[in-house]
Amino acid sequence: MMKRFSLLGAAALLALGAATAPQAQAQPKPTTLRMVPHADLKTLDPLFNTAYITRNHGYMVFDTLFAQDSHGQPKPQMVQSWTTSPDGKSWTFTLRPGLKFNDGTPVTAEDCVASLQRWAKKDTLGQAMMAAGAELAATSADTFTLTLKQPFGLVLDALAKPSGMPPFILPKRLALTDPNTQVTEMVGSGPFLFKRDEWVPGNKVVYVKNPAYVPRAEPADGLAGGKVAKVDRVEWIYIPDGNTATAALMNGEVDMIEQTTPDFLPVLESNPDITLSTSVASQGMVIVNALHPPFDKPQARQALYYLVNQKEMVSAIGYPEKYRVDYCPTLYICGSPLATDAGAAPYAKTDLARAKQLLKEAGYQGEKVVLLYPTDHISAPAVMVMAQNMKKAGINVDLQSMDWASLAARRLKKDPPAQGGWNVFLTWGGYFDASTPVTNPWLSAACGNSLPGWPCDKELDTLRTQWIQETDAAKRKEIAAQLQARAYQTVPYVMWGEFKPVSAVRGLKHTELMKTGIPVMWNVEKP
Repeated sequence: MMKRFSLLGAAALLALGAATAPQAQAQPKPTTLRMVPHADLKTLDPLFNTAYITRNHGYMVFDTLFAQDSHGQPKPQMVQSWTTSPDGKSWTFTLRPGLKFNDGTPVTAEDCVASLQRWAKKDTLGQAMMAAGAELAATSADTFTLTLKQPFGLVLDALAKPSGMPPFILPKRLALTDPNTQVTEMVGSGPFLFKRDEWVPGNKVVYVKNPAYVPRAEPADGLAGGKVAKVDRVEWIYIPDGNTATAALMNGEVDMIEQTTPDFLPVLESNPDITLSTSVASQGMVIVNALHPPFDKPQARQALYYLVNQKEMVSAIGYPEKYRVDYCPTLYICGSPLATDAGAAPYAKTDLARAKQLLKEAGYQGEKVVLLYPTDHISAPAVMVMAQNMKKAGINVDLQSMDWASLAARRLKKDPPAQGGWNVFLTWGGYFDASTPVTNPWLSAACGNSLPGWPCDKELDTLRTQWIQETDAAKRKEIAAQLQARAYQTVPYVMWGEFKPVSAVRGLKHTELMKTGIPVMWNVEKP
């Protein structure tokens, strides 16, 4: 049984005389919510990588200027009001009064400007905004401006970007840190405080309620609205083994599993005390390193598509039919507004002979191909299927095991595979990340980007720019289809299937906000 923590209020007596003295009531016991996260937290800076565990940590500690509601619409969060010129090139933003960082300092417009400038150097939407000639300037303590040289119709969408690299606001002194250098001091203005003194990598992460946080008055909706912390303490208990995590939830030692191991879904479904909930659809992604042979050639990357059977790979994870899609042709998530089958037809069925031919055309001669294998990640079974299919095509697979946190660090290395680098790894992207040409990390990666895999195709860059600049919805959909068709040719990444991750909770109320796919802890109650 996991050790339980409690804090008892000290009893006190108020002596009013020699007669009876009333006993002070004990202080209420702090409420602690314990969640099993999908991975171990090792990277704290939410701009240092796109790992979802780091993003989730960011939402606990930091806040954003705007946030998406449950309908995907940008709503003000830290911003009180804003104006824009008729041509959409001049914007003015005013912050809510009384915003403070958790070190007691006020949030200022200069903090926002510095944070957005740092974010724009790493994030694809931020880069696109800067490419439109964006200039940011603080005009008073609580007001800043955004001036564009060219129209950019996604200003609010960019500031409300929910995933990948959300534009979290940091103090200016931290935001001035080079974006390729990790910020380790966690000073934010979000609803919770990070307890560094209780952080045990590989074991536990602790957050406590931020007493200085003032939520918005509107009801919470998606990632927008009032972020009301209704628990005093949140503990992420890292349990990589699915069986152990399931037992801990069944026994009441933890209150939630962020992503259940699919094999244990039948057990959890049979327990009336446990509620299962699906989040938004997610897309499996095979990430290939375009810097080093053989995947520096598009033919080798195309070969991997002929080795992917979506139903086989998603089934290997263990999701039953109601939680998966057996085949999805679009890179934008099936059922999304931009969903299309453009360019997908050649890869609808596996073709081992064609894969071998393409590898030969790419000049592959049996060199080792390093495939990273995160044993604690939901994609682990799919990695094994991919490894088997790669071997069938004659690829000399070097399968290297590690935990997901180690993979997240390893994938940043540009070194050759034989010198500590890598060739291939599998991951997945949620709906918010995969559903548009500029939020899908590997589809939106411009040449010269810092994204692991480092894909580069000038035509994709041009099409993406056209999509951003186009204001007509029908024409934007046409461009998105052209972009997808091009992506199937140049292969910045390989899509391996679509599924819906499942969370499991016990005894918690108001967890509906987690349908965003982000385990936000505001508004959640533990009776």
